[in-house]
Amino acid sequence: MTGLYANVIIDISHESVDKTFQYRVPEKLRGTLKVGQQVYIPFGAGSRRRKGYVVELTDEPEYDVAKLKEIEGIVEHSVTAQSQLIWLAWWMKERYGSTMNQALKTVLPVKQKIKEAPKRQIRLIGEKEAFREAVDLAERRGYKARLRLFCLLKEKNPVPYDQAMNRLNLTPAVLKPLEEAGLIRVEIVEKYRNPLLEMKRLLTGETGRASAMDFSESSPIPVLNEEQQAAAYRICREYDRGIRATYLLHGITGSGKTEVYMELIRHVVEKKKQVILLIPEISLTWQTVMRFYKRFGNRVSLLHSRMSPGERYDQYERARTGDIDIMIGPRSALFAPFERLGLIIIDEEHENAYQSELSPRYDARETAKERARINQASLILGSATPSLESYTKAVLGEYILLKLTRRAKASAALPQAEIVDLREELKAGNRSIFSRRLKELMEDRLKKGEQTMLFINRRGYANFVSCRSCGEAIRCPHCDVTLTLHKDGRLMCHYCGHTVMQPKLCPSCGSAYIAPFGTGTQKIEEMAVKMFPQARILRMDLDTTSKKGGHQEILSAFARGEADILIGTQMIVKGHDFPDVTLVGIVAADISLYASDYRAAERTFQLLTQAVGRAGRGSKAGEAVIQTYMPEHYSIQTAAKQDYDAFYEQEILYRELMGYPPVDEMLGIYLSGKDLEKLESCAEQLAEWIRNAHVEGLCLIGPADAALARKNDSYRKVIYMKHEKKIILLKIKKLLEQQIAGTDNWNDIFIQFDYNPLQAY
Repeated sequence: MTGLYANVIIDISHESVDKTFQYRVPEKLRGTLKVGQQVYIPFGAGSRRRKGYVVELTDEPEYDVAKLKEIEGIVEHSVTAQSQLIWLAWWMKERYGSTMNQALKTVLPVKQKIKEAPKRQIRLIGEKEAFREAVDLAERRGYKARLRLFCLLKEKNPVPYDQAMNRLNLTPAVLKPLEEAGLIRVEIVEKYRNPLLEMKRLLTGETGRASAMDFSESSPIPVLNEEQQAAAYRICREYDRGIRATYLLHGITGSGKTEVYMELIRHVVEKKKQVILLIPEISLTWQTVMRFYKRFGNRVSLLHSRMSPGERYDQYERARTGDIDIMIGPRSALFAPFERLGLIIIDEEHENAYQSELSPRYDARETAKERARINQASLILGSATPSLESYTKAVLGEYILLKLTRRAKASAALPQAEIVDLREELKAGNRSIFSRRLKELMEDRLKKGEQTMLFINRRGYANFVSCRSCGEAIRCPHCDVTLTLHKDGRLMCHYCGHTVMQPKLCPSCGSAYIAPFGTGTQKIEEMAVKMFPQARILRMDLDTTSKKGGHQEILSAFARGEADILIGTQMIVKGHDFPDVTLVGIVAADISLYASDYRAAERTFQLLTQAVGRAGRGSKAGEAVIQTYMPEHYSIQTAAKQDYDAFYEQEILYRELMGYPPVDEMLGIYLSGKDLEKLESCAEQLAEWIRNAHVEGLCLIGPADAALARKNDSYRKVIYMKHEKKIILLKIKKLLEQQIAGTDNWNDIFIQFDYNPLQAY
C-alpha cells in the first residue's frame, strides 16, 4: 500500500511561518483524516506536541520518508468554519500566488476586538428547591443583602450587574458564596453592534423622518411570474435532491433576479443552512439590504470595508455564533465564518469589483466556487450582462444557464433607447456636453415632475486621445487597444509597450480637432445647474460619498423625491430601482470603449446596458439617450437594444481572433521595486526563464512598463502569458515561484500574479 502524507500548517498566527510541514498519516487515520481538520503533531527538535491544520493530503513525499514524523491524532470537532477558511487560504495561495500569511489575512476575521468596558449580568441558575433553601437560610441568619438580591432575581432573571450592585447596595463579597454554591452566575453579556440600526439612524436622522424604504414594516412576499418560478423551482428541487451546482441566472434589467434570490434563500434557510450574498459595490448596500431585511428581519447582516474594525469584528462574531443566517456585502463578505453554509449568491457577477487588487489577486467568483465545493453549497451567479467567461462556461455546460427574458412588473417594459452621434452635434454648432435631444427630454421630465439620471462613464479609466471630427481614437497596431496618454505627451500601449508621441493631426482623417478626452461629474453638475437652474440636483461620486453613510444618504434623498436629477459614475447605474426615473442620459458612452483593455467593448456594453436599464422600472415608460462619437460600434448598438446574445456573438469572435480570455487563458505577472535598474534586470530574467521552459503554444508579451509605471516612488513592470490551458499557466507560475525562491537578488522585488486580469496594471 502506498504511503499517505499530510501537509500541515503549524502556527497560523505567526507571520514568520509561511510554509507547511509534511507528516506521515498513520494507518489508523486513513479514511478519516480530511483536509481542513486540526491535528496533533510532534514539532521541532524536542517533538513538542502542537496543533496544526491539514491543508493537503498526498501520496507523494517531499522529503526522506524515514525522517518524516507521524501525526499523533485528530483534534475532536475540529472541522470548523475557521478550518474551512484556512483551507481556502491555502487554495488561494497556491492558485493566485501570495504568501500564506497574506492569504490568511484575507480570509480570517479580524483577530482583535475593539476594547470597551465589558457588560455583566447576574443570572439565577440554581434549582427551585435550592433557591428556597437559600432564601430560608438568609431569613434565619439575617442576610439582608442576599434577601434583596433574591427578591430582585425573583422578579427579573437575569439582572444587570451594575444595576443590582448600585440599587441594592451590594458588594462582591455578597455574591461570592452564592456563586460557589452554584446558585448564581456572573456572566459577560456579549453585545454586538447591528449595522442595520446604524443605517437607520443615518437615513432617518434626528428628526426621525423615515426613508423611502421604512424599517418598521415587513414587505409582502412578491408573487413570482412564470419565469421566476421556473428558475427558483429548478434550483430548489435540485438542492433537495443533493445536487450542488453552479447556476448562471441571466435576467434582463428589471427581470426580478432579487425576488428569485429571496425565494432561494428562504428555501435554504428553512433547512437550517446559511447564505452569503455578494454585491459588487458598497453603494448597493442600502436598497439591497433593506429588501432582505424587510423579508428576513434580524437574521440579516452586512459586512463591508467602510465599517470600523470593531463593527466588522461584531459581524464576524454574529456569523460565527449563528446569530444571523444571511450575510450581505462586497467581496470580503465571502469569508463570513458560517458553519452551515448552504448557498452563495453573487449578484452582478460581471463586475470588476469581484477581482482583488491586493495579493492574493483572487477572483471572488472562482474562490466562491471553491468555498461552495468544500461546504457542499450551491452557487448562483446573477447578471443582466454576464461576463464572457461565465456565459461561455454556461454555453459549454459547465454552469447551468437559467434565463429571465421579461421584466418582473407586468406594467414595466424595457426603455426605448436613442443613440445620438456627437459628431453631428459638433457639426450643428452644439459644443455643449448635452445633446439637443437629451436637453429636450430633460426639460420634459422637469415639467412632468419625473426624475432623470445622468451617467458619466468616467471612473477608473486613463485619458485617451480621440478625434472629434471622425470619432477615431489612437490605438496600438499590435494589440487592438487604445494608447494611454502620459503627461509627457507619450501615447503608450500597456500590453506590449508600443509608444508614439501624441500627433497634432488625426491619423485617420487629418483633422486638427484631436485632443485628450475626459469630463468629470463635477463639470457636468456645473453645466446642468446653468442649463436647468430650477432643477434640484444631486451628485454621487467618490467625493460626495467619502464620509460614512454617504451612499445611503444620497440614494435615500433621491428615492424620497428630494432631487430631480442624479449625476454620477458607475455607482448610480448598478442595481438601483427608482420607479420615478423615466430618463437616463449617458453623457459620454465612448470613454470605457477607449480604455487600454481587451475587455473595453465588454465593459462598455455592460455599463450602457445597466445604465439604460435604470429607466422605466415603475409603471411609467422609460427612455434613454446614449451620446457617443462611435454610434456604429457593436457594443453601443447592442446595448441600446438590450441584446446580450448579439453582443456575445460579436465579442467572442474578437476574442478568438486575438487569443484573449475566455478563448485562451491569460496570466499577468506584475513586478515592482524601488531600484529601476534592478527591476528591469529581474523582469528580463523572469522572461528568460519563461522562454527557456519551451512550452508549446505559449505566447509571451513583455516585459513592458505597467500602465502606471511609477507609483509611490516604486517602479512597475508587467509580463503577460497566454495559453489555451490554465493548467499550463499554473505550472509555469509554480516553476517561477521556485526559481525566485532559489535566487538571492529578488529580495527587494515585489511580485504578483493575476489570472485573466480585469484591468491594466
